[in-house]
Amino acid sequence: MAQDYRILLYYKYVTIDDPETFTKEHRAFCQELGVKGRILISSEGLNGTISGTVEQTDRYMKALREDPRFHDIEFKIDEADGHAFKKLSVRHRKEIVALKLEEDVNPNEVTGRYLEPKEFYEALQEDDVIVIDARNDYETQIGHFRGAILPDIRSFRELPEWVDKHLADKKDKKILTYCTGGIRCEKFTAYLIKKGFKDVNQLHGGIIRYGKDPEVRGRLFDGKCYVFDNRIRVRVNRTEEDVVVGRCYHCGKPEDRLVNCANPECHRQYISCEACERKYQRSCSKACREHPRNEYVRTEDPVLSTR
Repeated sequence: MAQDYRILLYYKYVTIDDPETFTKEHRAFCQELGVKGRILISSEGLNGTISGTVEQTDRYMKALREDPRFHDIEFKIDEADGHAFKKLSVRHRKEIVALKLEEDVNPNEVTGRYLEPKEFYEALQEDDVIVIDARNDYETQIGHFRGAILPDIRSFRELPEWVDKHLADKKDKKILTYCTGGIRCEKFTAYLIKKGFKDVNQLHGGIIRYGKDPEVRGRLFDGKCYVFDNRIRVRVNRTEEDVVVGRCYHCGKPEDRLVNCANPECHRQYISCEACERKYQRSCSKACREHPRNEYVRTEDPVLSTR
């Protein structure tokens, strides 16, 4: 049955000459429309995830595509039963995804070869390929492609240093990269090419598009995909292969339920089952549990986090 709301995930690398003004105008348009979500705008383009009614999201997509700069923007659409965000945030940033290189890269000038879901699925099964997850560690802990390398990084900007340390001698290998929706791989693969990697490929549209492909059906992706809205995680593999790969941080049992540490000075996101959340008061360490500002113990009737 069709649902009344939608969630849109989208980005576009394109030159925006006056991003500050565009940000103000776009924020006003979104407020008038009534959508909620997070949108980043810079001179290099736009990156957003929003939720709204079917009518609101239809109007948003139509208006954006009427702008010549975004006429071919691709939207990944999920149905929902309500808003996936509590508020609207439209902000100007230096980059729409922060890699923070000394010399920035432009995906419109150089980027890795796009692989459609079926091509990526086939490439995953080739011998002697290196598959790199371009996401952060708190994302990869609940799901990833089978056989992928999961860099131990807390933020995207740490990825270049990780590459220089771990892959410097692999520049002749075939590289496959992937991320949630594709935006990080655009810059990441450009960086790899700039560093001398010869055969660099990226999953077009990311994990989200891969999971929606009617032929591939998310095969070879284990676990859930982390998303940056109230859903937190979504299913990708729509076959009998679907498994839980995460483990509770405290007891080690299979789990993909994420919580934020109750210590406001930590707020680390980690996997916890409901029993351990209660037992350890949603804290990732003894120090966090005993912190005087611990938000869990300060609440008389703690509400279990669904994150």
